[in-house]
Amino acid sequence: MCGMPQQPPVRSTPTRPARPDASMSLLTNVMDHSLDDGYAEAAARKKAAGDGGLPRTLRAKLGLAAGLVLAALVVTVGAAQARVAAPVVAKEREELVDRIDRETAAADQLEETVDKLRDDVSARQREALKSTGDSDQGELVGILAGAVEVHGPGVKLIVNDSKETASSGGGDPRGTSGFSDTGRVRDRDMQRVVNGLWESGAEAISINGQRLTALSAIRAAGDAILVDNKPLVPPYTVLAVGDGERLSTRFQDSADGLYLHALQENFGIRTGISVQDDLRLPAAPSVTVRTAQPNTEKTEKGTS
Repeated sequence: MCGMPQQPPVRSTPTRPARPDASMSLLTNVMDHSLDDGYAEAAARKKAAGDGGLPRTLRAKLGLAAGLVLAALVVTVGAAQARVAAPVVAKEREELVDRIDRETAAADQLEETVDKLRDDVSARQREALKSTGDSDQGELVGILAGAVEVHGPGVKLIVNDSKETASSGGGDPRGTSGFSDTGRVRDRDMQRVVNGLWESGAEAISINGQRLTALSAIRAAGDAILVDNKPLVPPYTVLAVGDGERLSTRFQDSADGLYLHALQENFGIRTGISVQDDLRLPAAPSVTVRTAQPNTEKTEKGTS
């Protein structure tokens, strides 16, 4: 019996069962692949971008070193420039000092010349006054005008601010109407003192060495008293040439003397008057004395 050829049995490949972690593919990928690959990829990107892959601390140190080198370079260049410019600056300073010395010497020489010329003018004025015919009258005119130096008996009057004003260094001036607030000596006080001395018979007066003339002015600039535009500082020393005893008595009994006494009593202004046997008052600078004489010559009128 012929039988049909027997075919091998067909084997079916069994299906692989699913992994129990198939739903956790992300965690599986992380576990299967090392993190080193990510670090390597990041390092490659930095290297491709030119970062060099240097550590941050090393880069900071290199930047600091570069900054220090740059600062040292700037300081070195500045020092070199200063060293180069130093001789020029020293030379300019030396020239400036020499110029100041020269100008100062020239100013001193001019001042000496002015003093000599002033003395010469005063001497010529005295000679001219003596040659006016009446020498006594010419000398009297020179004395009253302040053009010549005078000496003789007289009084010495000292006027000073009150102690409170001197210690505090301040204080408002007194008002124009009467006495109001302070013991500081004002220009109008000195005006009354000087006028009172003239009225009492003084022949020549000076304040702190400044000779007064018929053209002298006593004014104020702030808290300073000016005599012929020259500032004076207290205490004010007034010298008056004349009959000492009589001059002192008449001044203290006059209205201006009583005014000064009221300042002393009410505001503490310090005053003191004394009779002197010999006082010397300098001549006033730049005083020109001119005297006029009547013309006694008769002019004859011609006939036409």
